[in-house]
Parts: sequence; structure tokens; C-alpha cells
Amino acid sequence: MHLERKDVERVAHLARLSINEIEVQDYTHSLTSALELAEQMNSVDTSGIEPMVQPLGLTQRLREDIVTEVDQREYFQSIAPDVEAGLYLVPKVIE
Repeated sequence: MHLERKDVERVAHLARLSINEIEVQDYTHSLTSALELAEQMNSVDTSGIEPMVQPLGLTQRLREDIVTEVDQREYFQSIAPDVEAGLYLVPKVIE
């Protein structure tokens, strides 16, 4: 797949990016190369290959699920500036 200049400009507009003339050319080349690589990878026949979680065949060591710390929720909420119904209240920050 070959991207045209107008395609890159359209994507930049949708992403609200300001790019200059040189960057348009660089992005066109880079994105075209990335899409060609993706097409090349999609053309490989993987029908007989089982998906892997990781390539080494290792297993995850798991620990027992036991409580190791004391519940201090009441203490932390007692020293918090503002709490309501078990939730910490913070100032609204919207810009």
C-alpha cells in the first residue's frame, strides 16, 4: 500500500498535528514502509502455527494468595482531609 501526500495531510489534520512540507514527505515514506511491512507479515501462512504467550516455554511462578498486611483503611481515611461514604474527596480540576 502506497500512501499519497493527501493521505498523510488528512491523517495529520484528523490528529490535529501541524506538519511542514519536509515532514509530510518524511511521514509519507515512513508510513508507507510500515504499511508495506504489515502487508508482508499478513501474507505469511500461519494456519498451522499455534499462538504463543511467550517464546521460551516458561511458567509463571505463583505465590499463595494470603493477606500479609493489616487493613488500615479506617486509619488512612481518618487522617484524610475530606472523606464521604468511604471515598476520598478531592477538588475538581478541569481545564
